[in-house]
Amino acid sequence: MTTFITGSSGFVGLALAERLLASGETVIGFDRSAPRTQASQAFAALPGRFVALSGDVRDADALREAMHTHRPSRLVTLAAITADAPRERQMPQSIFEVNVGGVLAAITAAADAGVERILHGSSGSAYGSSGRAPHPLLEDVTLLLPEGLYGISKRAAEDAAMRLCALHGVPLVIGRLGTCFGPWEADSGVRDTLSAPLQVLSKARCGETAVLPRAGRRDWLYVRDAVAALIALLEAPRWSHSIYNLAAGFEWSVADWCERLAQRYPAFAWRVAKQDEAPNIEYFADYDRASMDNARLIADTGFAPRFDLTEAEADFHHWTTSLGA
Repeated sequence: MTTFITGSSGFVGLALAERLLASGETVIGFDRSAPRTQASQAFAALPGRFVALSGDVRDADALREAMHTHRPSRLVTLAAITADAPRERQMPQSIFEVNVGGVLAAITAAADAGVERILHGSSGSAYGSSGRAPHPLLEDVTLLLPEGLYGISKRAAEDAAMRLCALHGVPLVIGRLGTCFGPWEADSGVRDTLSAPLQVLSKARCGETAVLPRAGRRDWLYVRDAVAALIALLEAPRWSHSIYNLAAGFEWSVADWCERLAQRYPAFAWRVAKQDEAPNIEYFADYDRASMDNARLIADTGFAPRFDLTEAEADFHHWTTSLGA
């Protein structure tokens, strides 16, 4: 089985490629940036075959050539600019060129090359301000009210991808990823909103103090569960729905994460910011988003999330120490 991944050098792209390679599959990675040296070394030790292609998802000709050369059976679209407010002001057009135009270019090239099925990686950010309500976010019930250009572009990409795949007659499923963290997350140059757990871990490993805006409760999604959910969708014999929430269902706070790390790193300290004190951990929102309901995913694929707070912290520690990340 050959899987073509756009955004393969990004956080989730690397994690997905690693899992597929561990299963002995061939992965064609398409990204402007080469995989990190650590990733290339890790991939070389796995039974599958990884082909790294340098290219921009806005380059339709490059995508078409890559698809026709390698003839993948599946496409996963993960390339995106995860923009913060400064980038939104500076380069709004580029955000849409990549997050929407890049998806359409990849789908068109895949359809021309005879790809059998497509998985588009969307985001829970498409729910936007609906996440302020104290109700679970449901795929076909919750209104999509994205607030930032990233969320707006992800919603637009969903609609555009469904229309284009319908025109080409290519099966498509959309997975809305929850707030991910874990192995391979890094400041890649297009990921402005680094997860709060990673920000805190960086402070802990340096023996510094993390100052939180608030406790920060959310259904944090460890990337290994995110990848398991993506693969469950990718390999499902059939899809009963066109859109699925990819969420683990484990709720905990950044404060809980800090308490776990304080046990492992004695020099690390943390606190919630006092009145008029500036936090040094960024949440990129002034509210704690409601959890994404994953009942549909579990019912249709048998997805079984594994990484709650305890398991995620232990695995992340093992990964960072063994890889020297």
